[in-house]
Amino acid sequence: MFYSQAGARPRTWEASPSEHKKWVEVFKACDEDNKGYLSREDFKVAVVMLFGYKPSKIEADSVMSSVDPNTSGIQLKEFLDIVRKKKEAQLYCSEVRHIFTAFDRHYRGYLTLEDFKKAFKQVAPKLSERIILEVFRLSAKELMLLNCGVGEGA
Repeated sequence: MFYSQAGARPRTWEASPSEHKKWVEVFKACDEDNKGYLSREDFKVAVVMLFGYKPSKIEADSVMSSVDPNTSGIQLKEFLDIVRKKKEAQLYCSEVRHIFTAFDRHYRGYLTLEDFKKAFKQVAPKLSERIILEVFRLSAKELMLLNCGVGEGA
């Protein structure tokens, strides 16, 4: 359900063959000169095509800094890995929003410790209050780190 920084991460997700094919097609479409890689600008266009938003300077910088310095841009294999990770994060945030909404019974846009206690009493009645408190604390940190947009009307 919720994951701590030091603990488990969201399960990995694999693209369907049709989705994988679409990603390859987007890569090829954005690699206008058939260079075999995507430049920074090519990458931004690809993200718009696949995810519907223009990546921020920080996101583009982060991606470009992770690219092998001996290449001129993002190779297909790297691109597919980046897209898979973005899709994984997108699905994870969607799952977190769904759980958040279920816990937010009063539609306030935030969760209290009492909301957590009530929810856990229904799904895990024998869980100690200490564990619930720890999950509540870690969940707040994780949501801030993931920036999933829960509680923001997202």
